[in-house]
Amino acid sequence: MIKPQITLAPMEGVIDHLMRQMLTSFGGIDLCVTEFIRIVDQKLPERVFYRYCPELYNGCKTPSGTPVRIQLLGQDPDWLAENAVVATRLGSPGIDLNFGCPAKAVNKSRGGAILLKEPDTLYRIAKAVRAAVDSNLPVTAKMRLGFDDSSLAIENAQALSEGGVSEIAIHARTKSDGYKPPAYWEQIKSISQHVDTPLIANGEIWNPEQANLCQQRSGCTNLMIGRGALALPNLAAWIKGDQEPLLWVDVLSLLISYSKHEIEGDKGLYYSNRVKQWMVYLKMTYPQAESFFRAIRTIKKTDEMLSAIHLEHHLHSNIAQSLVLS
Repeated sequence: MIKPQITLAPMEGVIDHLMRQMLTSFGGIDLCVTEFIRIVDQKLPERVFYRYCPELYNGCKTPSGTPVRIQLLGQDPDWLAENAVVATRLGSPGIDLNFGCPAKAVNKSRGGAILLKEPDTLYRIAKAVRAAVDSNLPVTAKMRLGFDDSSLAIENAQALSEGGVSEIAIHARTKSDGYKPPAYWEQIKSISQHVDTPLIANGEIWNPEQANLCQQRSGCTNLMIGRGALALPNLAAWIKGDQEPLLWVDVLSLLISYSKHEIEGDKGLYYSNRVKQWMVYLKMTYPQAESFFRAIRTIKKTDEMLSAIHLEHHLHSNIAQSLVLS
């Protein structure tokens, strides 16, 4: 397996700056992309960019030093270009454009994956943003294979390439596919035969074996991971051969350290809600997470959640110790 450059996917409502901080602390992740900032018909105030990307206060890097690129979503080339200038002026090391979001509310307002029906719009957006952003900074894009089907996949990638983007991350499913397996990695290889722009493969990468298979079938060296990184927090480092996968007791330690973070104005619900949200993904890797999730699903207060995690941690620490002693 060729060691890839790994990008942490932008998962709206899931991977915020605190999650980026946690996941990049293990190493292995080379770049993060923010949740999308929705652009409609105005230049947004600077505070919006800082809210989505507090890393701007730290040279646009996570505390562990991983670069963070701001992602924009919208349908108006000129407004996207104006906001891209603001984002890069504030310190974002480039701009990523979202043409992959499958959310119905976003698509209904002509954002995200719905634009995969309009290759010309993709071209005009890419061209406008590329022209506006400093030529030394990358403009990248994320897309799916299509909306209802993949009939425009090649044309959409060509539109973005001709518009001047420097990389295209492709989630190897259509909007209609959602997140149902499989991911059609081989279709990325077909696209690569029609564009010169480097492609990044995304979708259904849960372990090193799947990462290797994805590289082979997609023809891409570099990868993007999202749900896999939530299901196994050090997935990127495992793929690169730098670490073994975390044990459940290690994940619990991570959840305890996560308790230090709260969002101002969230009424104390951020931690408990995010732990439960995270547990949905952890259940994909850790069988222990299933019973633990049932035990905590009604908890709302941070102190109660933290107590439950400490108890679970104590239990599994004792189990691990007993195995060593035996």
